[in-house]
Order: sequence, then structure tokens, then C-alpha cells
Amino acid sequence: MRFAIVNEEKREAQKGLAGICIGCEQPVIPKCGQIKVHHWAHASQCECDHWWENETEWHRSWKSNFPIECQEVRHKAEDGEWHIADVKTKFGNTIEFQHSSLKHEERLARNNFYGSDLVWVVDGLRREKDKSQFDLILKNSQMIYQNIQLIKLPSSIEECTILKEWAECRIPVFFDFGVVLP
Repeated sequence: MRFAIVNEEKREAQKGLAGICIGCEQPVIPKCGQIKVHHWAHASQCECDHWWENETEWHRSWKSNFPIECQEVRHKAEDGEWHIADVKTKFGNTIEFQHSSLKHEERLARNNFYGSDLVWVVDGLRREKDKSQFDLILKNSQMIYQNIQLIKLPSSIEECTILKEWAECRIPVFFDFGVVLP
């Protein structure tokens, strides 16, 4: 994780600091080597957020577009279940950035947990063929409204792995193909 609580303040990992996990409130220690990105790790084995996964530079870069107070926010449901959201905006929206593969069941669980305030941003460059397959689908799509580039995708998306994986999602999903618009 990027942040921990140090002296009641959200801080990044730094040598010499000791912190408390934002999620489980257990002690964490800074890992500040030269190979991996600096991060906090639990001081001992504990039950923390089972949805947690290692972050890539892509993931961290996306989170960095938001104020620190909106990154890695503990979200607790009425039934007591909690998870650490990648980003929770001041307006209550949750944004999850997904680089690694995600099982269908876990995606559904996250959708249900965060509800209609959730938005996914998916790394479209994780697999080599995702962008070219997506571009082919776009080439075969129909323009509906040109001013905002609204298109209708073909009914068959079987040739596009990334669309097939996320097609059943009833939550907004945005694919990051690394394209910078003017």
C-alpha cells in the first residue's frame, strides 16, 4: 500500500517511520528498497483486505491524479465488511484501477460492495493483443453521433478479449489504452 497513518496523518512509506494500516489498523513498516516502489507492509501476518493486490506503476500513476485524501480510503458497508478503495472522491464515487486479471466472481463482489457509485478503469495495455483487438472492433462499429464520438459496437465482441471479460459489468468501465488526446 502507498499510504499508512503516521501520527494521525496519511503518509507515504519513508525509512525510519512506523505506521498503522488504513484498513486493518495493524502496525505497518516502510519498505524503501531500490528495486520495488516504496510501500508499506504489515509488520506481521494479519487479516487485512483480501481484495488487496500488488500495485504496478500504471496503478499508482492513475491514483496519483487524485488528492492524497481521496486515495486508499477505507470503505465500510452497513454489515461491517470493509475494503480499501483505490480512490474515493469527495462526491462519494469509488474508482477502482485494474491492471491484473480479475475473476468474474470477485468483480461481481466488488460491484455489489461499492454499488452504483463505482467506476472501473482497466489497463488496456496489460496484454499484447487487447489494443489491436479493440481497434478492430471500433473499425467495425457504427458511428451514432459524431460530435461526441458515440458509437455502437458490433453485436459480436467474441474477437476482443478485454470486451468479452468486462461485457457483463453493469458498472461504468473505461479502458486505458495509453492514448493521449490533444
